[in-house]
Amino acid sequence: MSEIRSYKDLLIWQKGIKIVSLIYQLVKSFPKEELFALTSQLKRASVSIPSNIAEGYGRNTDKSFSHFLNISRGSLFEIETQLLIANDLGFITSQTLYKEILNQIEEESKMINAFSKTLKD
Repeated sequence: MSEIRSYKDLLIWQKGIKIVSLIYQLVKSFPKEELFALTSQLKRASVSIPSNIAEGYGRNTDKSFSHFLNISRGSLFEIETQLLIANDLGFITSQTLYKEILNQIEEESKMINAFSKTLKD
């Protein structure tokens, strides 16, 4: 295992960045009238994941880092809910991409949970 020198070395941060890219790719096909609604909410919530991981890392205390990881997990659930809504409304044109994002969210949630446990131990 390589040494962690920066938040950028954290796999949870890297996966968060991947989720951001996938979300931005997915919402390109959303209706234009959703630009300031679901499209914007999904983008902001996805960006929140790696941003909160980075901010928590920078706080230099396990308690604070754990708090920001919890916020990141909350953003994952927010995105999942918004994706389910978007799918129900027929906004999602690529079921393959949709399913990939849901899988990435599930993996990221498990990774954040495991990482959080190491901070509390």
